[in-house]
Amino acid sequence: MLRPNIYQVAPQDDFTVLVFFDDGSTKSFDAKPLIAKGGIFSKLEDVSFFKTRCSVLNHTLAWDVTGRLDPTECIDVCPDVIYESGIDVNPAV
Repeated sequence: MLRPNIYQVAPQDDFTVLVFFDDGSTKSFDAKPLIAKGGIFSKLEDVSFFKTRCSVLNHTLAWDVTGRLDPTECIDVCPDVIYESGIDVNPAV
């Protein structure tokens, strides 16, 4: 079964991201474990970078590294991981 596509993201101050899928589901994804791994993910430690560069590229949660929205130059997370491990959220309407 194919997972739904991500169509919108909303980064939060606590290094979580609300991730909206085209099947109507919303997940809260905690990026702190990724940040703790270091390496490329260490860029996400800066809350300003985390929030302003957070985007949807190639139908997945991504952080635009270059500022050019280049899907080959980003930090991204597999949508399956978000869908499986994210916490279900009921957004306020």
